[in-house]
Formats: sequence, structure tokens, C-alpha cells
Amino acid sequence: MPLLQPTPAARQTGHELRAPVVTHDVMHLALDDVSKKNGATTELYPLSLQLVPGAINVLLGPTQAGKTSLMRLIAGLDRPSTGRVVVNGRDVTGISVRQRHLAMVYQQFVNYPAMTVYGNIAAPLRLQRLEKAVIDQRVLAIAAKLHIDHLLQRMPGALSGGQQQRCALARALVKQAPLILLDEPLVNLDYKLREELRAELASLFVDGKTTVVYATTEPQEALLLGGHVFVMDAGRVLQSGPTLDTYSRPASIRTAAIFNDPPMNILDATVAGPHAVHLADGAPLSIAPGNTPLTLPPGTPCKVGIRCHQLRLTDDMQHPNRLACTVSLAELSGSETYIHLQRGAQPLVAQLPGVHSSAIDTPVQATVSPAHIFVFDAAGALLLAPQEVQHGAH
Repeated sequence: MPLLQPTPAARQTGHELRAPVVTHDVMHLALDDVSKKNGATTELYPLSLQLVPGAINVLLGPTQAGKTSLMRLIAGLDRPSTGRVVVNGRDVTGISVRQRHLAMVYQQFVNYPAMTVYGNIAAPLRLQRLEKAVIDQRVLAIAAKLHIDHLLQRMPGALSGGQQQRCALARALVKQAPLILLDEPLVNLDYKLREELRAELASLFVDGKTTVVYATTEPQEALLLGGHVFVMDAGRVLQSGPTLDTYSRPASIRTAAIFNDPPMNILDATVAGPHAVHLADGAPLSIAPGNTPLTLPPGTPCKVGIRCHQLRLTDDMQHPNRLACTVSLAELSGSETYIHLQRGAQPLVAQLPGVHSSAIDTPVQATVSPAHIFVFDAAGALLLAPQEVQHGAH
């Protein structure tokens, strides 16, 4: 698993750095105080939101956060229990999905088994009764973009899983709908193929003509896609905003937990001054002077957040923020090692690049730069985010 931090690729997609080109055809969609109940179960609590037109809108949250329920309301597959769906200023709440101009791709790739790849991609265009020359041109163009133009005469059963998903994506994209809904479309593909398709998907929508809703459980995927994110949990939207801004300034511990993999290390502490806290065991931690000072009185309970990739192991006894720990587990994952630590009753995880071996119960010193410390209040609301992180620098 790659380090969970904004990558150069994420910054260069253009979604964060360049406003989408908005045309008169771009769809503007808003949900006005919508909720969804299924019997006695509440799938979505009342919420209002507006998609960013002509951009990628990521629904990020764990399983059963409400992402699919929200997407089905947007599509018109379900009707909200309360509230309304508004498209370009028009209430479309009671209008069926067949009467809406959108496309949707699910986790499971669905292709017509008796049709060739060409027939699958062309199917929605034939329903529109377009001329054959127009259909040929659009099918060939989207197939080339998704690198399946050499497979057009094959049957879906003869394709690999990745090729089948590309076929399903091509059928959705060829419609040139102003709204495309992608419900974890890459979750069943292998890691390398997911990386390839993520990059391709982001490049397909940079023209700003399509409003995209993309549901995922993976923080790294949200960062790679860029755009705008809605962080969801248990049927609620916890926070929304530009993806890098939301990652850099999680409004709460819960948002930080969802937007970090592994989850952010959280430690109980008290305020010791404008740029210092004391952990529950009395250990001092310094906060970089360049950050916004803490204004709470000394002794006020708070919580410290440290991202796993910012925790390091060192022998530097002069480091201002040293935490004496013991190793409980060293877990190798690809090109990284997760060192699970114990500091008294407090578990910590350090995410280190490369391969590291540490014997269980080995005493180590974990350190964190004063520039990389988050502080939350006792209720879990953000008090301070590192200035360096705020601006996307690491």
C-alpha cells in the first residue's frame, strides 16, 4: 500500500489546481434535506449537498456509510423518504432513472454476454437511434481511450476481469451523459490495474463537461482522483470540500480516521502552552511555532493526532518529540513496513518506507516532527492542523 499522502500525481491531475471548464451543458445537481429509511433502518439522515458541476465528486467512507444509498437517490433508482433532488433548478425527485440523462457503473461489471465488446459499447447509442457512422466513431473513440479498441470483436466471456470492467466503463462513458455515477467500479480489480484505470478515469474528465460521482472506501483513491470529496459515515456527511484541503484539515477525529489508512494515531493529552502539549503520561510534545498557537488554558484536555507516515524510529536522543515505545509487531506490506508499537497501554503504528525488521518487545524511540502534529479538542473537533500539511507540503 502506498504512503497515504498527496502524491505528485494527485496534484497534477488538474482537479485541485484548475477550476473545471463550465459550459451551459454541465449538470448542476443538489440534494435538499434528503433522507432515506428502509423500514426501521435509517440509511441516510437528513442532509443537503450540492455536487461540484463538471468535476469529480468523491463519496469517501467505510462500508455501510450510506454511499450507495446516496448514489441511488441521485440516480433516481430510489426515492428519498424526505427532501428532494434538484437538477438545473428543476425538482426531479419523482422522475425515474430512465427519464434522466445519466450513466452508472457498479462494482460488478455487467456486460451483455451474447454481444461483442463493440455491441456492448454501442448498445446505449442504438437505443438513441443514432446513425451508424456516429455510433462507429464514438465507440472507436472511447474504446481507444480505454485501450480496448483491439478487443471490439471479442465476446465478454473471452476477456479478463480488467478488460470486462473497461468494457462496462466504455458503455457508460460513450453515452456522453452530463452525470456519471461510479459505485466502487475498481474494487474487484487487482492493484496494478486499479492504479492504471484511476489515472485513465481522471484524465477522461478533465474537460469539465461531466459531473462525476465516485464512491470509494479507499482514502488513497480519493487523493489520486482529486476533485471534491464528501466524507461519509453511518448515513451522514461529516465533511466536504476540495479533496486535498479536506485531507489536510480533517474537521474531526472521525473524519481523520476515515481519511487515513492506516488510521491516524490518536493520543490523550492536555494543553501545556501555545505550542506545546503534555501526553497523558506527562511526556511533552512541541508544536512548530509556525503553526497557529493553541489558545486554550494550560491543563485543558485535548487529543493529539499523528499520521502513521509521520512517525519515525530514531536513536536521536536530542529530538524534541521522543516517545519511548516497544515493538509489538513488524508487518511488511509491499515496499513498506508497518511497525506496531506499544507505549504503556497506548498502541501506535509507524508506517516506514522500505523493509525493516524489528524483534517483538524491542525498545525503540518513536519521533514526530513538531510541524506534523494535529490537535483536537476533548470532543474530537479539530483545533490545529499543521501549516506545512495545510499547504500540501510534506
